[in-house]
Amino acid sequence: MSTPMNNSLPWPTGAEVLPIATVRPVLDRLSSLVTTHADDAALVPGLAVAEEDVAGDPPPALEQLTDELGGITVCGLPVLDLLVENRTDVGPYTLLGDTTAYYPLYETPDAAVILTLDEDGNPGAVYGIGEDLALQLAARDLPTYLGLFADALEATLTDLAARGPAADDTDADRTDAAEQLMDAHLFAAILGMVEADDVPEAPFTAPGADTPAGVPDGALAVADLRDAEPGTRTDAMEVEVDGDPLDVRLAWSSAGLVLSVHTD
Repeated sequence: MSTPMNNSLPWPTGAEVLPIATVRPVLDRLSSLVTTHADDAALVPGLAVAEEDVAGDPPPALEQLTDELGGITVCGLPVLDLLVENRTDVGPYTLLGDTTAYYPLYETPDAAVILTLDEDGNPGAVYGIGEDLALQLAARDLPTYLGLFADALEATLTDLAARGPAADDTDADRTDAAEQLMDAHLFAAILGMVEADDVPEAPFTAPGADTPAGVPDGALAVADLRDAEPGTRTDAMEVEVDGDPLDVRLAWSSAGLVLSVHTD
């Protein structure tokens, strides 16, 4: 059973706000796609433009972005959620520790896409978390991930249009098709949903002299993804620890690209 979190989290306040200019091109592209495919896609209004009160509690660094955009739905399915209302610490989030160290961008009961946040609240890398709790590097930063998301959204909406008008489909069939297409064009590859022998791996190793600066004290193992390519997988469950491996907690440093395993 999930453990609900308080909607008002004690977010760090030391981060610089992500300038809207860094994501303006992709926001314009998303808006154009939704306008073109209005029967299948919809924009969720941001905090500054929503006509009703919104319960989402995004980190302060995303203020300009979430003022303008709250998310994207396809056939009613949330495929990008920037105004998460309820947080939980189970399921794909079991190993993630402090709730203010990450922010979900997409989730199912068994998987999620998260944005890492440093101790000041600065956004970093984006990861997919699969059912096995392994992480896969989706993008090195949020603007890059939003670009990948826009590519997948365009491909999905194009494929849906090729099925024919939405009015000719049942709601259930259209929704199932949308889910399968978003998985095929984006989520399957970053949520461990496909078998692939050539997925690059970043193993956890014991900390030593070459451990990157900034790793929190007490790390049992460290995985360095600073030079990793997107799609690289790393699995904290493979780290040998005393007791239940589900009791370990992940932390990150170096803009979310260095992961470390802790037990306290």
